[in-house]
Amino acid sequence: MVSEDQEQSLYLFQDWENNKGNFKSRIIMLLFRISSLIYHYRILRFIFFWYLLLYKFAIGWLMNIGINPSAVIGRGLRIQYGFGTVIGSNTVIGKNCNVRQLTNISAKMKENGSYSRAPHIGDDVDIGINVVILGEVNIGNNVTIGAGSVITKDVEDNSVMVGSTATILKKKYIISVEGA
Repeated sequence: MVSEDQEQSLYLFQDWENNKGNFKSRIIMLLFRISSLIYHYRILRFIFFWYLLLYKFAIGWLMNIGINPSAVIGRGLRIQYGFGTVIGSNTVIGKNCNVRQLTNISAKMKENGSYSRAPHIGDDVDIGINVVILGEVNIGNNVTIGAGSVITKDVEDNSVMVGSTATILKKKYIISVEGA
């Protein structure tokens, strides 16, 4: 299922601080956390099926964003505007990530009609406007993905990715000074 680090937290307001000043994003993440909690327990799905329908309507039709309840999203996801953003089923997103509008993160349909594994995104990833992340890709920690990029291959830690069929623009290095 999911690793200990990716375990779903029962704390519903875990994204509240990262979305400070953006009421819409706060509401989206609160509704997602509730739907995710319901989705991951069969008995809750049976009892609260009506909530999952309400969630689909409120998020999809009223707020024009799609976050599948089966997605595993770490603490502190920040959604900037979010308009037209889709996070597909079984997608795994790490802690303290930033997602902007018109972004699509989902599995890829194969030629035989089946779907690939959903993307796995590491911690502290900054995803630009109109980014597409498709298929069985692993995106490392501390990655920046530029606007309009298409990610179809794995991305190493500390990278900056740009372009359609994204390529590495540069590597980011974190220098720590001991005793400072």
